Amino acid sequence: MSRSIAAGKSPTEQANIKRAVTAATIGTVIEWFDYALYGAAAGLIINKLFFPTFSETAGVLAAFATFAVGFVSRPLGGIVISHMGDRFGRKPALIFTIALMGASTVAMGLLPTYAQAGIWAPVLLVILRLLQGFGAGAEYAGAVTLVAEYVPPERKAYYTAYLQAATVVGIMMATLLFLLVSYLPEETLFGWAWRVPFLISALLFVVALYIRKNLDETPEYVAAMEKAAEQRHEARVPLRELLTNSPRELIFGFLSVTGHNANAYILSAFSLSYMTNTLGLARTDSLTAVMIATLTGIVMTPIFGAIADRVGHAKVYLFGAVFVFLFAFPMFMMLDSKSVVLATIGLSLGYGIGFAGLASAQGAFLANLFPTRYRFSGIAMTRELNSVLIAGPTPFIAASLVSAAGGRPIYVVAYLMLCCAVTAIAIVAIQSRSFERGAD
Repeated sequence: MSRSIAAGKSPTEQANIKRAVTAATIGTVIEWFDYALYGAAAGLIINKLFFPTFSETAGVLAAFATFAVGFVSRPLGGIVISHMGDRFGRKPALIFTIALMGASTVAMGLLPTYAQAGIWAPVLLVILRLLQGFGAGAEYAGAVTLVAEYVPPERKAYYTAYLQAATVVGIMMATLLFLLVSYLPEETLFGWAWRVPFLISALLFVVALYIRKNLDETPEYVAAMEKAAEQRHEARVPLRELLTNSPRELIFGFLSVTGHNANAYILSAFSLSYMTNTLGLARTDSLTAVMIATLTGIVMTPIFGAIADRVGHAKVYLFGAVFVFLFAFPMFMMLDSKSVVLATIGLSLGYGIGFAGLASAQGAFLANLFPTRYRFSGIAMTRELNSVLIAGPTPFIAASLVSAAGGRPIYVVAYLMLCCAVTAIAIVAIQSRSFERGAD
């Protein structure tokens, strides 16, 4: 972020903008660190620690089911916390999200296993996943809203793309930590070492909480609230305004996220399980391939964001969906080669072009769909309703489809292509609304 964020702004305004982008980025890193951490654990160890009485296939499915549970509470968290953010300010909402996510993740690292607590172990795990999901339900929406309302309009995609790059940073950090502990003897890994990545998240949480407590409210939000106060005195209900005034934007915004969610969770969560449990690759090789691939996503997402600011958010968003649609089958062919090199290249292309294309323009595209007074609620609803239907269940769906196909990925490929087709249609249907809303 060395380029000028706000040319022409006063030094104080520039400092506030940099602080806002930093606070939003770190929070997004934590959100996806938490989720990727659990995704990696679900594919590698959760089944053995919390569902040891199940068969190997059933254990993996049960682990991914608990992964999906975290998304059940996300829409509720998104609605409640985004209402808080639209009604009372971005800052208190973002502080609450980071506190709830951080506490839940650290608590997971302190959980007893099935061998220690029996059935209560998976029950407590599910409860913590629900709390984690509730907090995460508004994290990305709040981060995008914060950044979109601080940075200049002509740089909106570039800087909101940093948030999506941050999601990959979180994935890479989680994968790296599990890679490191995976080199330990299995007895040590399943004894205590699996807890370390969860407990380390406390450090990130403290840093993010400190930065967010020192944030100022966004100038755009303050101006919008002052204007609303002048025009009417009754209490605002952002969700009601959203459903009344922007139903088309809500529906197509919701559909537009489908391909991105399916692709992101196949890359970050399912691919590890597929390479390790289905193809028989070594756990460390699979983790290494994913970690290297995530680096391409980190580098390429802001680059695609800068391109989106120049050529149009919808065009880059659509490009990402079309690429993933076309590359779905070749990527799984490269994984099926059981070559670590080819698997790494395939995942890297999936992250560096497919993920980056979809992720880079998404934040600006969605932010432009909704006016300031209920933007937080609009972004949260579009993303989190889609998350509970697509993102959370995707690893479980993918694992089930592979099992149904006798270990072959053909059904997973079809699922990913269908999701990307839905995204492409939605973008084309609503792109003019996003463009028109850009100056709002």
